Amino acid sequence: MLKPTVGPIIGHTTTNHARIFIRGEQQENTRVFAGIRYRKSGKEQWIKSIFATLSVLHDMSTVFAINNLCADTEYEYQTGWFSPMSPVHTVESVAELPLQWPREVYRLRTRSSEATQDRAYIVGSCRYLRMTAGKPSSPQSGDRIFASINQLIEGSQPPVSAALMTGDQIYVDDLNIIAPDREYQDILKKYRAAFSQPNIQRLMSGLSTYMILDDHEIEDNWPANAGKSDHELYRNAMAAYELYQASHSPVHPLDTNGQVKRSSLDHYWYQFSDGDIEWFVTDSRTRRNLSSTDRRILDEEQEQALCKWLIESPARVKFVVTSVMFYPDRKAHGDDAWKAFPEQRLRLLEVIRTHRILNVIFVSGDVHGSLTSRLTHTEDSDFEVHTIVSSPLCNSKLLPYAKASTFILDQPLARVAGGEYRHELTSQVVSEDNFAHLVVGTGRIQVNYHDRDGRRLQSIDIPLR
Repeated sequence: MLKPTVGPIIGHTTTNHARIFIRGEQQENTRVFAGIRYRKSGKEQWIKSIFATLSVLHDMSTVFAINNLCADTEYEYQTGWFSPMSPVHTVESVAELPLQWPREVYRLRTRSSEATQDRAYIVGSCRYLRMTAGKPSSPQSGDRIFASINQLIEGSQPPVSAALMTGDQIYVDDLNIIAPDREYQDILKKYRAAFSQPNIQRLMSGLSTYMILDDHEIEDNWPANAGKSDHELYRNAMAAYELYQASHSPVHPLDTNGQVKRSSLDHYWYQFSDGDIEWFVTDSRTRRNLSSTDRRILDEEQEQALCKWLIESPARVKFVVTSVMFYPDRKAHGDDAWKAFPEQRLRLLEVIRTHRILNVIFVSGDVHGSLTSRLTHTEDSDFEVHTIVSSPLCNSKLLPYAKASTFILDQPLARVAGGEYRHELTSQVVSEDNFAHLVVGTGRIQVNYHDRDGRRLQSIDIPLR
């Protein structure tokens, strides 16, 4: 068996279930299979081996679902791909072959069943990896920060549950003026390069990673900048996105055999939980309505699902991921974010305020600057919402970093008959490559921003109620 050409990537993980993505390589005139086996750490006997056929339809990739695991337990696993000599083999028959598994042993940890246990997460976005002639031109720059993330999570307490990558995991349009990528195979090459760099590969092979797209997975400021000929670009970009980002997320159901059902998707937004903490990961990019009569950044179905979750979920802390900033608004170029959809933003705020929903945190990226901010209401002292912004993991030298003067901070965010929504920064604005380390405790969320070398830049406490 050979090492994966991309992966393994640990995706959605629960107390008893984990999804793991790997990619092999196409072989001429022969079938290709992938396999995975796993056991509890420290045990000699492997619990089970699972095999799958790889197909060019999925770019020679698959997502394994491992089920019936024990909560809060570390498991070891090995995975790889191979092409047997006989062309008549099936996933059942290859299980009987005397396979030599790759030497690498990876580890994953299932979620704790202790609802109130402290949790921790890594949050980041906007990882620029310039491609020149189909190859990354400076891969060590785009991969450097992940070495620091790996170092931080080793032995950290509480253990880091997951990484949230909140948009622009690749830049399809990094050479948009000179030689824009529009073809499916070119976009696939970007994903393969981005996710196979050594430090990010190490991170994702051992830590559950959740992803959602922003505009650069398609085109800058999509769909506002979409042209009449961009339907093929969109189709190719989303096909690649579904393979490399959505495939290992909770958005796919399991089939009757307990494996991931990789059928066409109705939507990209999803939810997941971790003890008494829940996440709603929105798709604030592909479901926009730009018409003047019903402007929406979230489609109606998604808005209803989000509101229902906000109102009915018993979670102690509710994180809402939106790849573009919920607030504060930018003075310039803000029309690509929630600033351009004030009616829908106000509807969500009024749902949170009138239903007296506590501990709602909006998590965003996009702006190439990191910050925390607090939103209050002039006539309702019980209302409070926070935002955590983490961006970029690796900036392009062509793009500026955000700073405090980038944002509108001296005006109310919104006005209603019963008062004003006002916001203030609760942190300094980080204007360099960075990532966020969130620690959710009993009475607070601690937000730690670190630079690309792992040095802590600042810590902010968000009180929980």
